[in-house]
Amino acid sequence: MKYILTLIICVSVISCSNKKSNNDLAVQFDNVFKNEFSEDGPGGSVLLKKGNEIAFLKSYGLADIVTGEKITENTIFNTGSISKTFVSNGILILKEMDSLSLDDNLSYYFNDFKNKELAKKVTIKHMLSHTSGLPDLRKVMDNYDFFLTAKDVENFEPLKSADSLNFESGSKFQYSNPSYNGLALIIEQLTNEPWQQFIENNIFKPSKMKYSKITNGSYPESGVAHGYYNYYKKGDSIYYGKYYEYDYGEVPTFAAAGNGGIWSSVLDLAKYEQALQKNTFISKKMVDESRTIFHPKNWSDKSNPFVGYSWFTGEQRLLRSQNNFEVDLVYHTGSQGGFNAFYITIPKKDILFVGLFNKPMINFRPLILESLTILKKNNWLENE
Repeated sequence: MKYILTLIICVSVISCSNKKSNNDLAVQFDNVFKNEFSEDGPGGSVLLKKGNEIAFLKSYGLADIVTGEKITENTIFNTGSISKTFVSNGILILKEMDSLSLDDNLSYYFNDFKNKELAKKVTIKHMLSHTSGLPDLRKVMDNYDFFLTAKDVENFEPLKSADSLNFESGSKFQYSNPSYNGLALIIEQLTNEPWQQFIENNIFKPSKMKYSKITNGSYPESGVAHGYYNYYKKGDSIYYGKYYEYDYGEVPTFAAAGNGGIWSSVLDLAKYEQALQKNTFISKKMVDESRTIFHPKNWSDKSNPFVGYSWFTGEQRLLRSQNNFEVDLVYHTGSQGGFNAFYITIPKKDILFVGLFNKPMINFRPLILESLTILKKNNWLENE
């Protein structure tokens, strides 16, 4: 009986100690983010999770300045280029269904490239890792009204007229938005349905992401944050002042779903990461491969490769800092219209750190650096 009582007391003390530690951590995180937002302006949601436990979850500011609707943990934001990880995983699902090979070249899916030999040089792996060398030939600013509503087909079509590649496929990194429009179109070819529906059925539903949506023509209209800028351009002049809505139809290529059409909440993104960790829709082998640096044999750039299949790796490029945390970050960021976002996971530590914002041009890198410093001081990043 005495042993059992002692055990109960020890468990209670450890539990209280962990709770106090997490409370202290939450206060420290809140101090990092709260000064970035006001109660009557745009804001965001931030989540920190370790294992199954949420250590920090807080929302700031307004989802809609006109109505005064507050941001909550279930408010959905446009995630910008974090959307590319969903397209990439859609491709990987099809790979595991044996519907495609990552070594397939573009000529297999698009027979109308002007330079057919060029299309044979670019593989799905190149598209996933931003090493294709395909030039972005979209004339966005010359045809502003058209690209307000342009979808995947319209965004990928200009690339088919390329005479040459910017560099040999696989030899360098060059970020490519329209490559992900092309990958979305490949999903549609193989599934005979909109790629958005394929992602909903094969990722959203099994991951139980009940609030998330995907742009497919119209934009989400309820439970959604509006993106804002605090300036506008008129001619060559820039005017600063009140917040101006800058989302949905106000920014070119916003409807380009394959490179930025996913709308989600921080809690739904936590479910997404949990599903990846539990191999809910793709195998562990495939998850690990997608989050391992793709190193083509013909790589010739001075900088080392740092991208897997959509996912970026390493903290130096993200933080632009000399501070080395000696921890393997896997991440993606997003920026579109008035929306900004980051999604950082540290798989070896089972840590997820997500931020979704509708505040204009928030510089979240110093915030991430400060947050990781807090984790380090609290021994969350200690060597195993």
